[in-house]
Amino acid sequence: MSKSRDKNQDHKITRILHLGRALRLVWQNTRGLTIAGSALLFVQGMLPLVSLFLMKLMIDAVAAGMGASDMSTAFGRVAFLIGLAGLTALLSVLFGSLSGLVSEAQSHVITDRVSDMLHVKSVEIDLEYYENPRYFDTLHRAQQEGPSRPTRIVNGLIQVGQNGISLLAMAGLLFSFHWGVAVILFAAVVPGILVRLRYSGTMYQWQHQHTPAERQSWYYHWLLTGDAHAKEIRLFDLGSLFIVRFRELRKQLMHERIEISRKRSIAELSAQIVTTVAIFGSYAFIAYRTVHGAITLGDLVMYTQAFQRGQAFLSQLLGGLAGLYEDSLFLSNFYEFLDLRPKIVSPHRPVPVSKSFKTGIVFDRVSFHYPGGDRKVLEDISLTIRPGEHVALVGENGAGKTTLIKLLCRLYDPSAGVITLNGVDLRQYDIRALRREISVILQDYARYQMTARENIWFGDLSLPDDCGRIVDAARQADADRVIAGLPRGYGTLLGKWFEDGEELSIGEWQKVALARVFLRTAQIIVLDEPTSSLDARAEHDVFRKFRHLAEGRTAILISHRFSTVRMADRIFVLENGGIADSGSHDELMRRGGIYARLFELQAQHFR
Repeated sequence: MSKSRDKNQDHKITRILHLGRALRLVWQNTRGLTIAGSALLFVQGMLPLVSLFLMKLMIDAVAAGMGASDMSTAFGRVAFLIGLAGLTALLSVLFGSLSGLVSEAQSHVITDRVSDMLHVKSVEIDLEYYENPRYFDTLHRAQQEGPSRPTRIVNGLIQVGQNGISLLAMAGLLFSFHWGVAVILFAAVVPGILVRLRYSGTMYQWQHQHTPAERQSWYYHWLLTGDAHAKEIRLFDLGSLFIVRFRELRKQLMHERIEISRKRSIAELSAQIVTTVAIFGSYAFIAYRTVHGAITLGDLVMYTQAFQRGQAFLSQLLGGLAGLYEDSLFLSNFYEFLDLRPKIVSPHRPVPVSKSFKTGIVFDRVSFHYPGGDRKVLEDISLTIRPGEHVALVGENGAGKTTLIKLLCRLYDPSAGVITLNGVDLRQYDIRALRREISVILQDYARYQMTARENIWFGDLSLPDDCGRIVDAARQADADRVIAGLPRGYGTLLGKWFEDGEELSIGEWQKVALARVFLRTAQIIVLDEPTSSLDARAEHDVFRKFRHLAEGRTAILISHRFSTVRMADRIFVLENGGIADSGSHDELMRRGGIYARLFELQAQHFR
């Protein structure tokens, strides 16, 4: 029981700290707007008291004027007070409009800043997070709550501040009438606020527990509305199945939400009965004092309106505080994501990456298993790639070829063993500096829905986006002829996500991705199934140009097409996460091992 209380206490402290972080975020990014909003807030908070006092004076002036001998003088006083009341109303509208503009500008700045923080964190975290479903739950909750909650906190604080100032003014006025009325004012709204606080926590817990189901439903939505699976969904008639599954998930979530809302509505109704009795009891007391001549008719209206408005201000104030509590609950989702820490980091004092390799790449007894899994993908791998050497990695699917490249690029670190480049452990290099020296095309290369020029330029952002080398890289990858046939050449938007975009075939996309690799003048070039979508002639042309391009540089080629790996100086054969054999094509064929067997299996299809 004690542990449970301690845990709840820790959660409360964490929420307060998250609220503090949100307030610092608002202050640091919108300092001027926050100051302006605070000034407007104070003025708006005092105007209701001025308005009430002017109403009292008007009613008393009308009552006094009804028996006066000089009606014009009496009406002149009433008209003057009406003019002041009208001016107060106009000022209230003016300051409300200004406050709305400040709030909108502040909200826009904060929303964009939070989105920027989400983007930075998404790029910073390790690749292993993308293979963990709990990470996607965290990301989903952060994306849902992050952009809106800080803005809601800003607006909530503004409302709390304004209502607080107005409430103090009304409470002071009522206290001058009778302390009991002021006490009832505060007591009347407490039950409703307690209900809201209770069910805010209930809804937060429900959402946290049901994030996987929410994500699953949106996954079906993405399948049904996106282009990635559009062809298969039609060919295999999967649409009806996915629609039904989406509906069932949403129906389940809806029923549970409605049940929480039903219980909340019943509790709120009970609280409202208590509030209504207290309010009208106070009205009766004020009327009783008026009938007995203790206060004037103007006082009756003023105190009645003061109680009514005070009750509204207090309700809004406590509602705002409850809203801040609720926002702090859901904001913890955003900060839970921001507090993720990458494990693949650069050292504080990185070793500079040499511009000329002398000892090449060494995998020394490297083993690896993906985080959260027990199966070793690589086990006790030892191999050396000499500077300027062209090697090929071959083997059946799942042998560990692509995983080796991920380790070389430090997308992951080995579970055991060491990888060195030029005699230095990869972990001693700055990550970005290391990756600048490696130019890679992976099997699942990206297809950016941007211009053809940008798709290639992304290979080396250190170059100007109108650099002539972009066209040279396209020629080397045989992509230049494809791009020349597009309506706006290199300025053509690729893909069909946006208006005027031009879709490419899979082979054409692969040529553009190859051009991206060829643009970067890195010391190591890695091609992972680089020509899987090209025909035999296009493949021959690409590799002919590649041999020329890779002269003097270290090249690593992964391919299932054994005809393409014959160009390599050495070939490493991977099997079950280990090195089964290595040597040149001729040496491996003479040995008659796995490589020779796989080569013959492929070759017989062309005989």
